[in-house]
Amino acid sequence: MKKLIIKASFLLLSLTVAVGCKKDIDDKFNNPENVLDPNLPGLFTGMLNNDRVAAKYWNVRTFLSQMPGVYAQTTYISNGNTIYQQSDSYSQQYWDDFYTPGGNGSGTVALYRAMEKKFNTLSSTDQAAQRVILQAAKVVMIEQAAKMVDLWGDIPYSEAGNLTAKDLIKNAKYDDQKALYTSFISDLANAGTYFKTATSTAAFAKADILLKGDVNKWARYANSLRLRLLMRISKTDETTAKTAVLQMLSDQTNFPLVDGGNVGTYNPGSSDILLQPLTNNTNDLHDAFFEGSWYATDYMLNTLMVPANDPRIPVIYEKFGETINGKFVQNPTYRAMPNTFTTNEQETNWRKYAVLDSATFVFNIKLPGILITASEVNLLKAEAYERWGSTTDAKTAYDLGLKQSVAFYYYLNSVNPGAYTKADVPSTATVDTWVNASTASYGGTQTDKLAKIATQKWAHFGVLQSIEAWSEYRRTGFPVLTFPTNGKQVGFETPPTRLVYPAKEKTLNSANYQAVQAKDTRKTKIFWMP
Repeated sequence: MKKLIIKASFLLLSLTVAVGCKKDIDDKFNNPENVLDPNLPGLFTGMLNNDRVAAKYWNVRTFLSQMPGVYAQTTYISNGNTIYQQSDSYSQQYWDDFYTPGGNGSGTVALYRAMEKKFNTLSSTDQAAQRVILQAAKVVMIEQAAKMVDLWGDIPYSEAGNLTAKDLIKNAKYDDQKALYTSFISDLANAGTYFKTATSTAAFAKADILLKGDVNKWARYANSLRLRLLMRISKTDETTAKTAVLQMLSDQTNFPLVDGGNVGTYNPGSSDILLQPLTNNTNDLHDAFFEGSWYATDYMLNTLMVPANDPRIPVIYEKFGETINGKFVQNPTYRAMPNTFTTNEQETNWRKYAVLDSATFVFNIKLPGILITASEVNLLKAEAYERWGSTTDAKTAYDLGLKQSVAFYYYLNSVNPGAYTKADVPSTATVDTWVNASTASYGGTQTDKLAKIATQKWAHFGVLQSIEAWSEYRRTGFPVLTFPTNGKQVGFETPPTRLVYPAKEKTLNSANYQAVQAKDTRKTKIFWMP
């Protein structure tokens, strides 16, 4: 009971702080969700202030570490008999937060439709001045919508938000997932072109709590999202992906990317697309992790990182240890609990194994929401070059991606303002040895090389980008993971390949649901899966 009271108190505190942060945003940006007097800058800020993007307790605890993180093995969880069973209530909340306003950025669709509606009422002069805000909002909308497709497949989209946009009460049809991706990729191409010549405005810079109105960064963001989605479809529509991707990579003057300037020791804070926490934020993720996903993961640490002497280990994990005779004794090495441990073995032995790093993850109030990073972009480049171009160029991009991943995780560790021990940045020689002379080094057959690219991308996504990790794992099949099946609930012996639609959606949108019901199984493939 005491534990429940503590958790309930923490939840109340979290909600209080969340409301306070929301009020700050409202006051500064003219009440962005006030439907009586909406304005584009305020609505845009509301879209960006998104708890499904920011490093927030509820999203990490109830969604990222409960479903995609488990299915991709980027988070550790108690090995019970229902670990592969989707939580309908938590997936329902994620679904609802995409469509319906409820505070702190939820209701991406509704906010964007409100922006469209407001934009259409403006004079031509005002439209010209505020078009840059609407274009940025479309990029934000697409990034979130693509995740919805990656999780569920067909989703309501083109008709979603009719009440906000057209004052029309109508249940939205489900749009075909492949057609949606085609439209996303096209819209991102247009956005990249637009931002390359766009001019920022004071209103845009003030409202843009993500990139501060930097149109160059918005161009890079749009192009990099497009690269991600093109590579996502590349196993089922290789011709389309290959043509567009090679065009982008051969002309990065017209298609600038979030690539850290192709420098291994780049600055993630100024280069990557990161949603920084509000300045008055005092929350961290300790409860989110302590409630089940604090432990190091088996394949990530034991199979991938330790044998390679991976320099990221000290900022991703702590060795942890046990208290013996009143004195804390640190474990001698980094090692993770085997994922075959039963729940009882986990509860008995967890102190003997590594956990997530306190400064980087657990108590870091400056931990940003991660949208896209240079490491991901260069690893996407590496795959494209290896499949369709030069293996030499692939190696260059791969090596950069690894070095940038090191820089990224040490950056996360460094921004913690608390009195936690920060790790020293590894020397260039240490990183080079890992990149050039370890099990992570680029080499072998083309299959070996592609496996290394996919595996390192999966490792880079880690615990905070588990949706992307699960998507890329389903697309590439790497790393080759083993999932315990003994004692699992019948019908849920292995992870799903998609989430099933939430119960409330099936009930409230039942007529349109009938069109997708036959595909609504946990083993139906998303269209981009080979």
